[in-house]
Amino acid sequence: MGPMTEDLNWSRGDFTLTRTIGQIMMALVGFAVGAYVDRVGARPIMLVGTLILSGSLYCHSLVNTLTAWWLLNGVALTTGCAMVGNLVVNVTLSKWFVVHRGKAIAIAAMGVSLGGIIITPLVTWLIDHLSWREAWAWLALMTLIIMLPVALMMRRKPEDYGLLPDGLSETDYHSGRGEQAREEAARAFTRHQALRTYSFYALVIAFGFFSINIVVLLLHTVPYLTDHGFSRNEAALALVIASLPAMLSKPIWGVLIDKTPVKPLAAVSASVTGIALFLIVAAVEADAILLAYAAFVVLGLGWGGMIPMQEVIWASFFGRTHLGAIRGAGLPIALTLSALAPWLVGYYHDTAGNYWLALLIVAGMNVLSGLLIYAVKPPQALPSRPQ
Repeated sequence: MGPMTEDLNWSRGDFTLTRTIGQIMMALVGFAVGAYVDRVGARPIMLVGTLILSGSLYCHSLVNTLTAWWLLNGVALTTGCAMVGNLVVNVTLSKWFVVHRGKAIAIAAMGVSLGGIIITPLVTWLIDHLSWREAWAWLALMTLIIMLPVALMMRRKPEDYGLLPDGLSETDYHSGRGEQAREEAARAFTRHQALRTYSFYALVIAFGFFSINIVVLLLHTVPYLTDHGFSRNEAALALVIASLPAMLSKPIWGVLIDKTPVKPLAAVSASVTGIALFLIVAAVEADAILLAYAAFVVLGLGWGGMIPMQEVIWASFFGRTHLGAIRGAGLPIALTLSALAPWLVGYYHDTAGNYWLALLIVAGMNVLSGLLIYAVKPPQALPSRPQ
């Protein structure tokens, strides 16, 4: 953000408007992609998404105007991300795992945190030693090299290969070990049926509030800390410090999810992120970088539960058969709730000259999301299909 806005004479509101555009695009693309994951599987979607994502990343290195930035970062890059990201990957994993779903998604989600640990300091180094334009080009190349083989490995669901979830045998599936999988199959909501339940909208709102925290902090942590006199490396280190416990705690969250009721755990995870952000603001405003780092550790622990919690709750509420279509249907509402957050925080900074009040509001919304997640109940019965 800093190097680009200074070089191109943009405001932070101008820069972060792409995330608002991006959230809207993510909702639109996710709505369509979700149903296709159920139908054709992740592999073709991720192959196309990889080409779009890597191509748009390279074109970022050529940006000179705000319009090009908004179109490339807000529209093209986000479309590619939606086709290779959480919705496609986690819906696929949810089809392959039921009993061990928490652990499977938690282990896979470690990659999100690993990206924060590796990419943040790497890109900071590339910008400082080369330029922001060359940093975008290197990101494009890395994306292509990493994502193509990953996309080729993906498969739709175990039943396509004569298998059952969690590697269960037919005997296991029809015994006590397969009880959870059988129950999920019996409560397989279609998208139309899910849209007619209160639980669907309650989850959408709750997880929409939950996700605001990470979207805002990934964009604004570095400028927030540098505004208070900390170096860019010190600011980048804060995201690394948050990402490390987020990554390492994911398997622990996964084991807990598979062994205990998931809703109270998700409520704790959401509330911890909000409390941590309150602590971060207090520490940064006091210019206490070590205390801020400690709060970022707490933040990372909350982040660690975010992805596996919501994926397990969605699947346990509505089954795995039409999960992609149902998750995709929730994206327009959830992402609309959080679409304005990064831009509003940037706009608030441009107007007020500081971040603290905007970040406190985000923290409060996280705590509220924890309360909502704890309160929502699973749908009790399948609504009849519309005639």
